[in-house]
Amino acid sequence: MESAGGEARPVLLPPVQELAGQLGAADDVPARYVARAGNDDLKATVTAPVPVIDLARLCQPVADDEASKLRLALESWGLFLVTNHGMEASLMNAMMDASREFFRQPLQEKQKHSNTIDGKRFQLEGYGNDWVPSEDQVLDWTDRLYLNVEPEEDRKLDLWPTCLRDVLHDFTTKCTRVKDCLLPEMAKLLELDDDYFIDQFGGKADAYARFRYYPPCTRPDLVFGLKPHSDGTFVTLLMVDNSVGGLQVLEDGVWYDVPTRPHTLLINLGDQIEIMSNGIFKSPVHRVVTNAEKERLSVALFYSIDPEREIRPADKLIDENHPALYKKVKIKEYIAGLYEHVARGEMVIETAKI
Repeated sequence: MESAGGEARPVLLPPVQELAGQLGAADDVPARYVARAGNDDLKATVTAPVPVIDLARLCQPVADDEASKLRLALESWGLFLVTNHGMEASLMNAMMDASREFFRQPLQEKQKHSNTIDGKRFQLEGYGNDWVPSEDQVLDWTDRLYLNVEPEEDRKLDLWPTCLRDVLHDFTTKCTRVKDCLLPEMAKLLELDDDYFIDQFGGKADAYARFRYYPPCTRPDLVFGLKPHSDGTFVTLLMVDNSVGGLQVLEDGVWYDVPTRPHTLLINLGDQIEIMSNGIFKSPVHRVVTNAEKERLSVALFYSIDPEREIRPADKLIDENHPALYKKVKIKEYIAGLYEHVARGEMVIETAKI
């Protein structure tokens, strides 16, 4: 994936982690981070009843109960929690510990993995801010490290911090197994061939790991850790900090807190599967809110179809009673549009609707 701003001169900003460390308890955040209207957006939220799927049971020949829960998750919330996923608790702990170790390093060490080249050009991979194309863009209260993990031969290991290399390789391997187990089960729910989604991915499908650090914020009522958005990829596997929440999902105009459970994975659908399922499966709009006292970490793997491929609603899902709701889109162009729309606070999937 490449950002639409890949050749543009980036707007250079200090890491949010450094900015947060300079603010006193009574200080307001800089105006560029103000994205909300204070108390007007502080309605009490309810925890979403997100289904919990036992992956080992789901992947057995007969798993009607788990399949029913999966269908509910995909058609309503667009996300679900996975237990019994085959990933050791020790590996998940090690992945979070290594992530925390990276963000606690001195700034000079982290900038050895910067996502700007000579301060003049933004690249998708590396450490720093998200793409900031203009001086008036409203910013998120987060820093990130973004790394290409698949195809393995495309990894830029010079951008991989030493503390993350071995554990990220193992974590990616286990996450890919989870993804490969889920794809046939998703296809079955649509009465498609078991290998339909696997075949659509293609030989050059990519995956990116994104580590996000959310510092404490003196005015959590004014900022977002991440603005509302949907993922432009096919599916996201997410591991979140167990000590502090913050992820919220939008359903019928109401924001719900997404629950966390130790050593579970959160599976979040993306726009690509919503398009291919002709809207039967849902790519949820979600956001991250900040915390006044606690830092928050998350580790996500984003799986996307080969960027040179085109997708459209599956033929078997289209007939005279069920017209296509989405146009054919090329993955590479769609992902480029994603960054432009997120920067403006817009949903790129609207551009794919007929």
